[in-house]
Amino acid sequence: MNNRLIVYVISDSIGETAEQVIKAAISQFDCGDCEIRRFPYISEEDQIREIIYEATHEKNCMIIFTMVIPGLRKILTESAERYGIQAVDIMSPIISSLQKILMAEPKNEPGLIRKLDEKYFKKVEAIEFAVKYDDGKDPRGLKKADIVLIGISRTSKTPLSMYLAHKNIKVANVPLVPEVPVPDEIFEVSPKKIIGLTTNPIKLNEIRQERLKALGLSNEANYASMERILEELDYAEGLMKRLGCPVIDVSTKAVEESANIIMDIMKQNQCFK
Repeated sequence: MNNRLIVYVISDSIGETAEQVIKAAISQFDCGDCEIRRFPYISEEDQIREIIYEATHEKNCMIIFTMVIPGLRKILTESAERYGIQAVDIMSPIISSLQKILMAEPKNEPGLIRKLDEKYFKKVEAIEFAVKYDDGKDPRGLKKADIVLIGISRTSKTPLSMYLAHKNIKVANVPLVPEVPVPDEIFEVSPKKIIGLTTNPIKLNEIRQERLKALGLSNEANYASMERILEELDYAEGLMKRLGCPVIDVSTKAVEESANIIMDIMKQNQCFK
C-alpha cells in the first residue's frame, strides 16, 4: 500500500513560510515518504484551479497555503473543499486576530515581509560600505558611492557616513590634508555626488584641543593650532571650488541636521531616489 504524502504549498508570495511550517509539522510524524511541491507567486484564479486539478489525481495529499488576497484565498478554499482535499490556511487566523486586536484593516499585499528583509539587507550593505570606504581607505569606492564626503579632520565625515548608511545610502569619505594629494578617482566622480564639509575655525580649534586632551597629548600640537587649521580650511576650500561641489558648514549643525541637508541636495541632483 502506497502511503506517500504529497503536500502542495501554495502562496501569493514566495511560499517559504508555509513550507517551513509544514516541514516542522511533518517532523513530528514517522512520515517516511513525503514530497513537498511549492507553487510561489500565485496571482490568478486559473493557476489555483490547475493546482487543485493536479491534486485530485493524488491519492494522499493536502494543501497548505499563505494567501493574503481575499478573493484568491476564497477560491482556493472552496475548490479544495469541493474535491475533498484537506487545505490548511496559515495566515488567515493570525491576520484575523491581529485585525481584532489592532482594530485596523490588513494591507492584503503579498510579499511585504520580503520587502522589509530587502530593506534591512540594503541597510547592512550600506553600513559595510561606509566602514570599508571610511577615511579614504580605498579610493576605488569613490565611483561606487551614492555620496562622497570630503573635508578636513573633525568635520563629521565618519558620523555623517554612518548616519546616511542607516538611510540605505552608500557613502565614501575622503580626508583633506594639504600635504597628501587626494586620490585621482575624486576627479572622476560627478560633482553632484560630492559634498564638501567645512566648519568655523574657532569651533574647530576647540574640538581639536578636546581631541588631543582625550588622547593624552599636549593641546599645543600643530594639529590644533589656529594657523594650521586656517591652512587646512584654505586648502579644502580651494579644492572644493575646483571640484565645483556643494559645501555645507557643519560647525553649528547636529549630524542629523547636516544629513538631512545632504539628502535634500542629493535628491535635487537626482543622485538617488
